[in-house]
Amino acid sequence: MKFKSSDFMFQLFALLGAIILVHAIYVAIIRPNADALIQEQLAREAAGETYIQQRSMYIVLRDYEQEACFVLMLWATAIMGLKARRSMRERKLLDQALLNVSEGTPILPEDARDLSRPIQALPEEERNFLLPRALLTALQRFGSTRNVAAVSNSVKEVCETEGDRLDSELAMVRYITWAIPSIGFIGTVRGIGEALAQAHRAVEGDIAGVTVSLGVAFNSTFVALVISIVIMFFTHQLQLMQERLVLDTQNYCDNKLLRFLKVS
Repeated sequence: MKFKSSDFMFQLFALLGAIILVHAIYVAIIRPNADALIQEQLAREAAGETYIQQRSMYIVLRDYEQEACFVLMLWATAIMGLKARRSMRERKLLDQALLNVSEGTPILPEDARDLSRPIQALPEEERNFLLPRALLTALQRFGSTRNVAAVSNSVKEVCETEGDRLDSELAMVRYITWAIPSIGFIGTVRGIGEALAQAHRAVEGDIAGVTVSLGVAFNSTFVALVISIVIMFFTHQLQLMQERLVLDTQNYCDNKLLRFLKVS
């Protein structure tokens, strides 16, 4: 419960931080430069000047839909960074000798309690990691059942449960990945609606407003899709890291514990 509470608080503060940071950049840099470029282009068109319109990133990024997409991108990145950091910390335990068992030495049910003590002496946070939980569960099951098959099943159950938990915790990241293109499409609808509302002015020869509105439509979709591709890449990398952690933990239990178990 404590871990879930700290996770929720981190996500909340990460969202607030992303909103503040992105909005500050937009207010201070992106929108002032984009508005200046748009005013310059409108002034040239009003003067009848012939020029080649340059595509500026300030104009591409200026609208509210793009700002929302960047907020969600930073939020998802912070969540994935936290989970990746935890997975890397758990992976470090796989390099430690948590069980003091020499090669060829059998482990009897009477030895389970002594082997559990070094694991129980770990700091509380590390004790809640997957590998210590799997080892403790296996040793306790072996001491109580004296059945190697039951121990193997218990390790498998712990790893499968952890895999399901890690997968469910990515639900928020998957939602953000879905929401980013949706926000881009909202910008597309808004831009096209504004362009249609100014169609009568385009018939009269003033296409400046229609051009700006269509720019909103296409730019928001373009930015949202690019960000979505990036977030999906890192999401799959994180999921792969977590799946490897679960599989390597199960292999660790097989190689460092299960193959030494003996029932006298």
